[in-house]
Amino acid sequence: MGEEINLYRLYPQPKRNLGDRALYTDEDRAIAKQFGFDYFDGDRRRGYGGYNYHPRFWTDTVKLFRDHYQLAPDAAILDIGCAKGFMLYDFSLLMPQAKLAGVDVSEYAIQNAKPEMKSCVQVANATKLPFPDKSFDLIICINTLHNLPREGVIQGLHEIERVTRKHAFLMVDGWYNDDQKNLMAKWVLTAATMMHGDEWKKLFQEAGYTHDYFFWTVS
Repeated sequence: MGEEINLYRLYPQPKRNLGDRALYTDEDRAIAKQFGFDYFDGDRRRGYGGYNYHPRFWTDTVKLFRDHYQLAPDAAILDIGCAKGFMLYDFSLLMPQAKLAGVDVSEYAIQNAKPEMKSCVQVANATKLPFPDKSFDLIICINTLHNLPREGVIQGLHEIERVTRKHAFLMVDGWYNDDQKNLMAKWVLTAATMMHGDEWKKLFQEAGYTHDYFFWTVS
């Protein structure tokens, strides 16, 4: 198994009292899990409340990925759960020779992807990636696999192992104490699989996942 490392640490984090937020309703969650307009650009209770590009979000993070993994200028990079392709766009600015690809289950997100990235992204599920074995130098999967049930998570991990030839990094919802667990119960909108960090690590071993990871926690 790889390293538990926070390569998401430069992404701007919300500054608010998480404990004061009202619980989502079952209807909110059901609508959000359709990953359509409502999730990306509709009401804030059902998703992002407007998912738009801004360089402050991914610019520093893609540099961190490049430097941490010492990527070659022409590295092949896959973003699983790419949404509208914003992270891939910042990779294209940082590494113009890179071979970029992204997949997302959301037809809405792909249809409304950043115009510069539309040729790089497609609708696909993490459980069945439309790429040959060992296609990528780096696979990034942030807050995506946990939207699948446990068996789907395992299949997604198998697929990451299959299509990477060097590196992978994933982040999923997890916790290390009861406070984080209770706050996550309030905040989680789309995740189907959430566990203690140690349980996640056991699942990684069961699935044969050998690359890096981090747990998104609410605190």
